[in-house]
Amino acid sequence: SLLQLKLWNKYRVSNIPSLIFIDASTGKVVCRNGLLVIRDDPEGLEFPWGPKPFSEVVAGPLLRNNGQTLDSSALEGSHVGVYFSAHWCPPCRSLTRVLVESYRKIKEAGQKFEILFVSADRSEDSFKQYFSEMPWVAVPYADEARRSRLNRLYGIQGIPTLIVLDPKGEVITRQGRVEVLNDIECREFPWHPKPVLELTDSNAVQLNEGPCLVLFVDSEDDGESEAAKQLIQPIAEKIIAKYKAKEEEAPLLFFVAGE
Repeated sequence: SLLQLKLWNKYRVSNIPSLIFIDASTGKVVCRNGLLVIRDDPEGLEFPWGPKPFSEVVAGPLLRNNGQTLDSSALEGSHVGVYFSAHWCPPCRSLTRVLVESYRKIKEAGQKFEILFVSADRSEDSFKQYFSEMPWVAVPYADEARRSRLNRLYGIQGIPTLIVLDPKGEVITRQGRVEVLNDIECREFPWHPKPVLELTDSNAVQLNEGPCLVLFVDSEDDGESEAAKQLIQPIAEKIIAKYKAKEEEAPLLFFVAGE
């Protein structure tokens, strides 16, 4: 029915079963990963399962690949990339190679930036092997509860996912993977979302996330795509601002596409 379709679209459900908790008084989503919640908290001790601050969810010791541990409070005051990844997943491995370079460039530019690896590996051994390639920090593999809480906090549906947080722990972008691949020189770091994106091979994956408006232009002429951007930018900004005021994500993504 139309109502069912509207609900699927509203909550951007991409796979089933999917369980989403909503605050009935405001209609706001409390938690996207309801299935993880009931697996992790079958007694309902953490009810109503609302989003907690990043610093609270991540609290505890973190690892470096040389065996050193540090406290999660060391992340305070830095931009943080929360990196959900696993060695068994080929797109993850190729993203990690790029990310190692990006991490180095951002640190060399003097930015306060740290990456936190949240493993979805299938064993401690494969976690160790994969983490040995990474110059950043990780949640200990044995701490399954904390890894699961971070998955729940960001409603992770698939890997690799890189979520970029500002120094206060607020989400800047959930599309860190796309941003890193699109901006090899890291000039746009920390990748605040742009109202209108140029459609590319690496960000086309976002077309699956919900309704999109794509303006096609003749890209032979360089000025065309810039003019097209100027055309839809004010509309995009207005819609994004309207939903931001309601603390909601805009219901539409905007793209300009050439060849």
